[in-house]
Amino acid sequence: GDMGGLGGYGIFGDDEDEEGDMPVNLQNYRGKLSDWIDTAPVQREVKKNFMRFLKTYVAQELSPKPFYPMQANAMCRANLASLEVSYMHLSHAEPVLSIWVADVPKKMLALFGEVAKEFVLSIFPRYDEIHDAIYVRVKDLPISDALRDIRQVHLNVLVKTSGVVTRRTNVLPQVHTAYFTCMKCQRLNGPFHQDTDHEIAPSACIACQSRGPFELNAAHTTYRNFQKITLQEPPNKVPPGRLPRTKEVTLVHDLIDNCRPGEEIELTGIYTNAFDASLNTKLGFPVFSTVIEANHIHKVDDVPGTGRFGGDSRLSDADREEMAQLSRDPKIGAKILRSIAPSIYGHHHVKAAIALSLFGGQEKVHGKHRVRGDINILLLGDPGTAKSQFLKYVEKVSSRAVYTTGKGASAVGLTASVHKDSITREWTLEGGALVMADRGTCLIDEFDKMNEQDRVSIHEAMEQQSISISKAGIVTSLQARCAVVAAANPIGGRYNPSIAFHENVELTEPILSRFDCLCVIRDTVDPSTDERLARFVVESHAANHPVTLEEGAAPTTVPSSAPEQ
Repeated sequence: GDMGGLGGYGIFGDDEDEEGDMPVNLQNYRGKLSDWIDTAPVQREVKKNFMRFLKTYVAQELSPKPFYPMQANAMCRANLASLEVSYMHLSHAEPVLSIWVADVPKKMLALFGEVAKEFVLSIFPRYDEIHDAIYVRVKDLPISDALRDIRQVHLNVLVKTSGVVTRRTNVLPQVHTAYFTCMKCQRLNGPFHQDTDHEIAPSACIACQSRGPFELNAAHTTYRNFQKITLQEPPNKVPPGRLPRTKEVTLVHDLIDNCRPGEEIELTGIYTNAFDASLNTKLGFPVFSTVIEANHIHKVDDVPGTGRFGGDSRLSDADREEMAQLSRDPKIGAKILRSIAPSIYGHHHVKAAIALSLFGGQEKVHGKHRVRGDINILLLGDPGTAKSQFLKYVEKVSSRAVYTTGKGASAVGLTASVHKDSITREWTLEGGALVMADRGTCLIDEFDKMNEQDRVSIHEAMEQQSISISKAGIVTSLQARCAVVAAANPIGGRYNPSIAFHENVELTEPILSRFDCLCVIRDTVDPSTDERLARFVVESHAANHPVTLEEGAAPTTVPSSAPEQ
């Protein structure tokens, strides 16, 4: 697009230009930008340019056809109301609009939404029967700020930040447009558009000019969905020795319930302040609490297979062909075993058990009766035999894994706890590690160091794969369909082969019977094996040393012809 949008008639059947208004040069504005955007000719010009962008922008790297009609098609097919617009595309084609939408996002996004609705209705004329508004979601904002770096300069501009969702409220209705009934003459006053920060009430009735009293008319008033989530800095971004900061985020319309607590998200939104009376009485001078009004949410850890079982659709056809080809390979079992934890030498029986657990069995359901399909493993072994390494490997590979250690895990931390919510003052339920790892793997290190009463709480989770709770008036059961991989040390530090297995370990019979594979890892004394092991470790270190990597050699895992143990 030419700067300022002077050209570009022709595309639109020129129906707006009846009044003979001259195209405005968007660049030479005087005064404040927000006031300039409020004027009618400028708004008309902005809308025209954005419509031209939606109709004609071609993303070269993706396809030769215009990009956004295809996006709108996909959106309508999925029955959604959010049209995602890439900031990069916008800044490429309409640089002025892209700068403005970052500086005055509230007004610009409202204009964009009107245009998007027109644009969608031009493709699907009756789409307004499904959604009465289309929202433009800006993604791929180039600059990302950390949560602790958001300052006063970011007020009322578009910011992008990332963090972990720690809690979210229920979905509440929030007044969107309000209608009031005058109690004296029963006349309906409205609509009043509700802003986020303060309540509105009419000053005088339009029919009888009386100053009230007014009552909110519940029948005509429209509401929108509203939800608050708390965003916390991701643990790896926090400077050492500081506490992670949090921010409140408000979600409205169709963004609600997009992210669950515990997920890491990238959030684009408008950083605004809300007047908070309680803060002012406390401090004695006007201080504002700040919130981010979300505009676009992108989940960072969108690994295929996690979340709401829609994971399979992410596999490309090439992946599927490759999988089908591999499945016809007679040696596929050996291949899988060899590719598990390649940087650990030997221990083929352990790798076999881990492979079985990662792939899992098939759960059977006969009517009401259900037999679990997950495979639980206990690794029991001498110190220094890479048990924790195996667990860490499983955590990296598994699509959904939760890692805990025996000392740091309490009974409620593993199953579920009931506590009072600080906002709503109600008792709420929080799932522990086994619930979080539902449909995944739960890894417990130092299993023998756990307290006896904490270990009892795992019994039910490992066999029935559910966790029943009856505390504080909440009686319920949670799903915990996860495979448990636990690592433990024998009594006295070393495994004694001359006595039975259950005498070697401080675990009770019931818990041992719930593990399907019991792997004993022994550190036997054998000079030739030790020499091979040492050579393997040294080669592995040498191959992955930064100096070798710089010389262009690909990082090698050791020749897999290493002798089987």
